Amino acid sequence: MSAEAERIAWHPAFFEAIQMELEEYRHDLEFISENQLTAEPLRIDVVIIKKSKDISVKKNIAAIFRNVNIIEYKSPEDYVSVKDFYLVYGYACLYTALNEAGISDLTLTFVESRYPRTLLAHLQTERGYRVEERWPGVYIVEGDILPIQIINNRSLSGEENIWLKDLDNRLEAAEIRRVTTEIARQGKVARIRAYIDVITRANKERMLEALKMGDTSLTLDEIFEEVGLVAKWEARGEARGEARGEARGEEKKAIEIAENMLRNGFSVEQTAELSGLDIARVKALSGSGEA
Repeated sequence: MSAEAERIAWHPAFFEAIQMELEEYRHDLEFISENQLTAEPLRIDVVIIKKSKDISVKKNIAAIFRNVNIIEYKSPEDYVSVKDFYLVYGYACLYTALNEAGISDLTLTFVESRYPRTLLAHLQTERGYRVEERWPGVYIVEGDILPIQIINNRSLSGEENIWLKDLDNRLEAAEIRRVTTEIARQGKVARIRAYIDVITRANKERMLEALKMGDTSLTLDEIFEEVGLVAKWEARGEARGEARGEARGEEKKAIEIAENMLRNGFSVEQTAELSGLDIARVKALSGSGEA
């Protein structure tokens, strides 16, 4: 795993993403991040608890939900191994003992960014479980007392599961436009700060391409303001890298970025700083639209 990958805090972003996926049920569910089981560092990534057992969550990723729902999340660089499965299954058993919860009240969900080939093969051949892909990317595992599902977030529906699907380091510019537009439409920027930080830092080049496309509702300037200076400086460095290339093609990219930033309401000073063009050049673009 690269040092850059280690610095990106995927788990807080996942916690925000799963809440956004279940937004319409936020008054009926309690979301707990890194639920500590014992005095020692033994934690479940996410626990979602129904506030009322009568609540029915009509969402593909939550169709199996019962009263207490344990979720294990793996970042795009990681995967759910057979060992991970048994470890989290053990967490479920320990949770029932420590919280006086019935085992029949629990469910297990595993989320990763790839097809879980090895794990599914093990569950079918070694455990005799049945597996069904009930929705794109959602694999229901049957045959255990616990309802179990394994989710490949890259295969989820972009319409049904935009937040989990776009929690990735392989986003295309169009996907970035889609999710940032949805963030702006819902006015959720302040609530999903970690999520925005992760997709910005993990997809810097594509974020700049999204800026060039011109009609995204949430500008990079707004994103920088919300996620802080780390993302701003990293993206600015990326912009300067493009803008100051010696090739004419690189200069053309910088001009296109600057023109688009000006159309999106950036000041001359902001545009010059982020694009790498000198301020006189940006003023000329602002005045006439020509280089």
